[in-house]
Amino acid sequence: MVNLVKFIASSGISSRRQAEKFIRDGRVSVNGSAELNPARRIAADDRVMLDDTIVVPETGYRYILLHKPRGYVCSSADRHADKLALDLLKQIPQRLVSAGRLDKDSEGAIIFSNDGAFINRLTHPRYGILKTYQVTTDSPLAPANLLRMHSGIMDDGELLKVQSAREIGRQCYEVILNEGKKREIRRLTAACGATTIRLKRVKIGDIALGTLPPGKFRDLSEHEVALLTGEKEA
Repeated sequence: MVNLVKFIASSGISSRRQAEKFIRDGRVSVNGSAELNPARRIAADDRVMLDDTIVVPETGYRYILLHKPRGYVCSSADRHADKLALDLLKQIPQRLVSAGRLDKDSEGAIIFSNDGAFINRLTHPRYGILKTYQVTTDSPLAPANLLRMHSGIMDDGELLKVQSAREIGRQCYEVILNEGKKREIRRLTAACGATTIRLKRVKIGDIALGTLPPGKFRDLSEHEVALLTGEKEA
């Protein structure tokens, strides 16, 4: 038996955090009755439904690294998006969920999977999966501003900060985040008087984008999955 949140997440429908929201919103039923308790224990013969869809745990997990090009939206629920990142993965039969987001104007590495526990590990800040970005700005960022980004900058009532930031080229910087808030890097550079003109995620944990071309994807190896789940060290 597993709890209801884990049961839903294991179906690949959503992350654990999203599954808990579905439950709290009254969208989940067990054996025909609404269930609002995320910790409810689910047996093999229980019938779980999300809205009108039967929830069935996945048995074959996939772990996909995609090089998302600019112009693609990560959310599968955006009806107004012309291009979805999931459109690039249509040939994969499993129902995939992205581990976090890259905004429409950003590019680079993003991981998809139908393993809810894996998605939760990649997206929850407590696991410390660092994301590395290459950031190009329209004007230089002074060393003092890079230090400000590291120590933290308040923006719209929210503290934004990076794990590290360093110059790697002319108006080009390597920025590492633990917890990525909405448009965090763009907001930080704006607070420092510059505009981000290119934002590319090049690494998730120890998994580098490498030479994977934009719009293409590959399966992660067992070793790479183990690195991300903490079962092996780099």
